[in-house]
Amino acid sequence: MIYKKVNNAEDAIMDIQDGATLMLGGFGLCGIPENCIKALVEKGVKNLTCISNNAGVDDFGIGLMLHHKQVKKMISSYVGENAEFERQLLSGELDVELIPQGTLAFRCMAAGYGMPAIFTPAGVGTEVAIGKETRNFNGKEYLIEHAFNADFAIVKAWKGDTAGNLIFKHTSRNFNTVMAMAGKITIAEVEELVEPGMLDPNQIHTPGVYVHRIFQGSHYEKRIEKVTINK
Repeated sequence: MIYKKVNNAEDAIMDIQDGATLMLGGFGLCGIPENCIKALVEKGVKNLTCISNNAGVDDFGIGLMLHHKQVKKMISSYVGENAEFERQLLSGELDVELIPQGTLAFRCMAAGYGMPAIFTPAGVGTEVAIGKETRNFNGKEYLIEHAFNADFAIVKAWKGDTAGNLIFKHTSRNFNTVMAMAGKITIAEVEELVEPGMLDPNQIHTPGVYVHRIFQGSHYEKRIEKVTINK
């Protein structure tokens, strides 16, 4: 059994350098790797390409990295509630590739499965298709979308063991499961870290073979973007 535990977020991201391409799990603020994002901000790495469904909010999540001008390019499906993201996009400071959400998920999945590309009808005939090759199958046009090539995938799980097996809780599975398969190096932070054999094998969502480093995080805020209260 390979022991994959590291001490903390700082150790987990120690070899992430300027210019790296990162996948960051989560959907909105649900299931984001809070500890690793804070460590990246403190480390001050620059010129990052970040692949994530969206970019958090102004003062939390990837929004912290945007605030510190650490992100060169953002690949996502949603601008969201992040005013700084919007400002950098409109000013030309940030290179942004907006792609359909399903395409984003399947380009992650393709990377994890070792597939070079996927075919999808999403975006055909729109700006998404500009400069991309198409193929016709049974009379219908499909775009060829290439698998992502990320140096690191950083995900957040509910529970994990020191062999890297992961369990996600409810909707926090979102993009975490497909991204966990797709990085050249996958880093997982978890709320609870246990020894091998303590997790129910039937409950494991991501096998440890995909994970290279794991640590138990702390002080999770688990913010909610918008709270709706019925009176």
